[in-house]
Amino acid sequence: MNQVTVTIPATSANLGPGFDCLGLALALYNKITFTAVSAPTLIIEISGIDAAKLPTDESNLVYQSACRVFDLLGKRPSGLHIQQENNILVGSGLGSSATAVLGGLLAANALVDGSLSQSEILEMATALEGHPDNVAPALFGGLVLGLMDGETVHIEQLPIAQQQVAVILPDFELSTRAARAALPAQISRQDAVFNASRLGLLIRALETAAYAKLPLAMQDKLHQPYRLPLIPGMGDAFKAAYAAGAAGVALSGAGPSLIAFAADGHAKIVEGVTAVFSQNHLTSRSWILPIDTSGSQLT
Repeated sequence: MNQVTVTIPATSANLGPGFDCLGLALALYNKITFTAVSAPTLIIEISGIDAAKLPTDESNLVYQSACRVFDLLGKRPSGLHIQQENNILVGSGLGSSATAVLGGLLAANALVDGSLSQSEILEMATALEGHPDNVAPALFGGLVLGLMDGETVHIEQLPIAQQQVAVILPDFELSTRAARAALPAQISRQDAVFNASRLGLLIRALETAAYAKLPLAMQDKLHQPYRLPLIPGMGDAFKAAYAAGAAGVALSGAGPSLIAFAADGHAKIVEGVTAVFSQNHLTSRSWILPIDTSGSQLT
C-alpha cells in the first residue's frame, strides 16, 4: 500500500465520576494521511486548527507513534509524506493527542501491510498515552470503559443511546500536567465510594437516555473539585449549563472544555455557558455533536 488515510474522532474522558477509565467518542475528527515515497525524506504538512502549534520534524507525535510500529515490525518506507488535517484543538480536553497517537500507529501498520491487531494497537496507544480513557473510544467509537491490569488493557464497549452533546471550550490554556498536579495524592474511602457508586449509575443512565438521573450520576469528588478552580468561571459555567436545561455537566477530560448532556435545548446551554466565560473575559468555541459510533476509520 502506497497511501493510507486514518480518520480519528475526538473523545471526552472521565464524564464526571469515570476518572481515567471512561471515555466517549464524538463526531469531530482529525484526519491523517501517510504516503510512501521513494526518496529517503520526511515531509510533514499540517493544516487546520492549531497547525502552527505542532512540529513538522521528527518530534511530531504522529511520526513518533508511527516509528514505534515501524521498529516493532522491522520495516518502513524509504521516505514518508505525512499530512495532518486538524479539527480538534490542542490542549482542549477533547483527545487531540490520542488522535495523533492512534493515527500514527494505524497508518503505519496499514502502510507496511502490518499484522498488528486492534488489541495490539490499543496496548501500544495506551502505553504512549498512559491510560486508555481517550484512545479506547477513539479506536472503537461509542462509550468505552477501560482499565489496566499491569500492562494489559481491558476494555468494555458499552451500549449508549444515540444523542447529542454540547461542548464549550473557553480560550484558556490548561495543560494536562497542571491539571494532574492539582489532584491530591490520596483520597478518602468515602470519596472513593461516592465515585464508584455514581459511575455505575452513569453507565446505565447513558445506555437508556435516563436524563433525569444524570445530575446525580455525573457528580464527582476525585478530580473536578480540584480542577474547576483552575479555569476562570468554570464553577459558574456548570451552574449556567444546568440552569439552561442541561441534565448532566462535566469537564471534558482534564479541561478546559465543558461537556453537557441534554435531551434538547443544546443551543440554549451553549449560550448560557458562553455568557459566563465572556463575563470572565474569555472567548469560547462551541460544538453540538452527536456521538461517534464508528471509531477510527482507514481508507
